[in-house]
Amino acid sequence: MTDASKNNPGIRIATQRKSLIQGLQQELAVLDQKHLLRQRRTVETPSAPNMKVDGRDLLAFCSNDYLGLAAHPKLAEAMQEGAALYGVGSGASHLISGHSRAHAVLEERLAEFVSPHIDNARALYFCTGYMANLAVITALAINKDTTVFSEALNHASLIDGARLSRATVQVFPHRDYTALERMLQQCKTKHRVVVTDSVFSMDGNIAELANLLATCERYDAWLIVDDAHGFGVLGQHGRGVLEHLNIKSPNLVYMGTLGKAAGVGGAFVAADATVIEWLVQRARAYIYTTAAAPALAHALLTSIDIIAGEEGQQRRAHLQKLIGLFSDGLHLQVWQGMPSDTAIQPVLIGDNAAMLRVAGNLMDQGLWVGAIRPPTVPVGTARLRVTLSAAHTEIQVLQLVQAINRLDQMSYVAQCFAEVA
Repeated sequence: MTDASKNNPGIRIATQRKSLIQGLQQELAVLDQKHLLRQRRTVETPSAPNMKVDGRDLLAFCSNDYLGLAAHPKLAEAMQEGAALYGVGSGASHLISGHSRAHAVLEERLAEFVSPHIDNARALYFCTGYMANLAVITALAINKDTTVFSEALNHASLIDGARLSRATVQVFPHRDYTALERMLQQCKTKHRVVVTDSVFSMDGNIAELANLLATCERYDAWLIVDDAHGFGVLGQHGRGVLEHLNIKSPNLVYMGTLGKAAGVGGAFVAADATVIEWLVQRARAYIYTTAAAPALAHALLTSIDIIAGEEGQQRRAHLQKLIGLFSDGLHLQVWQGMPSDTAIQPVLIGDNAAMLRVAGNLMDQGLWVGAIRPPTVPVGTARLRVTLSAAHTEIQVLQLVQAINRLDQMSYVAQCFAEVA
C-alpha cells in the first residue's frame, strides 16, 4: 500500500474492495480450471420434455417432474382458482396471519394420504424441501445431548440441517446399516436421530428402509426419511417409499417434496401429531419465514387427487416402462450405467472435462441432460443424470439411448487408437 493510499481513506477503501473482488475472481478461476463452473440456462416454455431453452428447442431429460404434472391443465386451473380465492401472497408467517384455509386443508389431505404408514398422522406444509429438512433435523436435535447419524450420500439439505443442529454428527457409509448399528451401540447421548434419503438423488438407488427402521427401533432412534424423489412415484397409490416398502413405525418422520412428482412446489413433513406440534413450536425454519402462497396449496389438492387416482396409476405404469426401456437399451463399453429402478438413471463418465464434452455433444443433438460434477458427487464420479418423466414417449427415450450408445462407442474407438499410438 502506498503512502498516498495510507493517508487517503477513500483510496484505501477502494483498494480493499478491489482486493475482495479479485479474491473471488481467483476462486472462480480455480473452479473453471477444474471444470466445475456451473451455468444457468433460461427456460422459455412450461416444464415438459420439449422445451425452448435460451432460444433453442431441446428435448429435456433433466427435470424432476417425474409424473409430468408441472404443466397439467387441471393444476393450472386450480392455481388460477386458488389465486382468485386467496390472492397471490400469504402476507405473513404461519404463526402470525399467513396460515390460510388452503394450507390447513392441504395438511389434512396429506396427513390422510400417508396415514396408512404413520399412526396418528399430522402433516406440516413448508415452502421448500430444503426448509423442511432444516426444520425437522434442528428441532429433533433437542440439545447437545443428541447425536445425528447421517447417511453418506444424503442430500445437501440433510447435511446442512445436521450441521445447523449443533448436535454431534456421525456419517455412516452408503447403505451400510451394520456400520450404523455399531455407531448406535457406542452412542452415549440421550437422543439419537438417523437421517437418510429414500431415493438417492444422484445414484437413483433406494435405501433399505425396513432394515434401517428395525435398527432405529432397537436403539430408540428417530428415523427421518427424505422421500423427495419417491413421493408420488413409488407405491401403488403414489404414497412413496413407505407404501413401496410397506413400512410403518412411530419412529418415522417423513418428508415429501411437492415440487417434483407433485408438479407444484413446497414440501411437507408427516409424523405423529406430537412430533408435528413440536415442529410448530420449535422449528425455526418454519416459524420465522413467510408462508408459501395459498394458491400453491390449493393447486396441490388437485395434484394429490391425480396422484392417488387412476391417472396417477397410469402415469406411474408408463414411467416404469420407460425406465426399463432406458436401462435395457444401454450398451456401454467405456462408461457405466449405474443400477437404478427409479426415474433417476445415472451414466457414470468419471472425468469432469469428459463429462462436459459428453453433455455438450448431446446438447448439440438437441438433448438436454444434467451434467453432475463434484461437490454434488464424489471426485472422479462425474455423470450424466438422466431423469425420466411420464410425459416422455418411448420414441424420445430411445432417441436418448441411441445417442448415448453412439457417443460411448466413439469414445471406445478413440481410446483404442490412443492405446495403439
